[in-house]
Amino acid sequence: MGHRKHHAPKHGSLAYLPRKRAKSVLARIRYWPEIKADTPKLLGFVGFKAGMTYAVVVEDRKRSPNFGKEVVRPVTVIETPPLLICGIRAYTKTPYGLRSLTEAWMENPPNYLERVLTLPEKFNTAENLKKIEENLEKVSKIRLIAITQPKQTGISKKKPEVAEIEIGGGTIQQQFEYAKSLLGKTVGPAEVFKEGQHVDVIAVTTGKGFQGPVKRWGIKILQHKSRKAKRKPATLGPWNPHRVLYSVPRAGQMGFHQRTEYNKRILKIGKDGKEITPKGGFIRYGIVRGPYILLEGSVPGPEKRPIKLRYPVRPPKEAPEAPPQITYISLESPQGK
Repeated sequence: MGHRKHHAPKHGSLAYLPRKRAKSVLARIRYWPEIKADTPKLLGFVGFKAGMTYAVVVEDRKRSPNFGKEVVRPVTVIETPPLLICGIRAYTKTPYGLRSLTEAWMENPPNYLERVLTLPEKFNTAENLKKIEENLEKVSKIRLIAITQPKQTGISKKKPEVAEIEIGGGTIQQQFEYAKSLLGKTVGPAEVFKEGQHVDVIAVTTGKGFQGPVKRWGIKILQHKSRKAKRKPATLGPWNPHRVLYSVPRAGQMGFHQRTEYNKRILKIGKDGKEITPKGGFIRYGIVRGPYILLEGSVPGPEKRPIKLRYPVRPPKEAPEAPPQITYISLESPQGK
């Protein structure tokens, strides 16, 4: 084979168009996996990205050439204060998709819930729960309405995020009983996930504002004698059709898009964040005060961004089930260098 010319007029997938700003800082989960479990469990959790460090772990993938050896892995620290379960929502299946049947709210909700929700003036928790129970044969999904507690984190933030989290496993009757047992209580990350398992990360990426086509699409910078501008596409397309095609690289919003990253492994679920916080705290975040999750690899978004974790929709076939063995976690602060 002779020399092949590298032709790359544009980089970046067209699958994510339009590249516009996400509607909310909190990502939206559009699909929940079906899990095979005898007992019901929550399928997701919400945390706050604190920052990154590195850890030395013993490689436990049997096919790896480094099996049994110590390897260095980049890790992300996600602070996960307990979620307050403030509501139950039941869904029925219709020809037009899922439709909400009814919902039941906790009694005596906290004051800070009013920052994000306006609850019905008169709601009877017992009556609404009874209504769900009487119509269980119509119910196809049960989801919990949970709110975060950012006051317990290192962020100077009072307004909680509201997330709807599906219950998976067991029968609908078991799921309803499980939901009832959690209403008005808090749930920690250790009750949802376990160390060593894989999760999907859904988050909104770091916003970069309005950018030109060179930075946004990676097109080539034209030569200095080019007409009008160098940092633009050489042509906007053919004469026919008489319009600019959507696939032509143009300037526009870059970043602050919702993205899903599949199969990130949980290395550790800890209770005391001070054991993971570097000296002086994480840059642009501060001190991790409460429970946290140590996730292998990177996570979309800047510090303080709410991150949604979900049971994997396409888990790896040969994933090790035992929790990984961590021999060292770096607590060196980049600020001190």
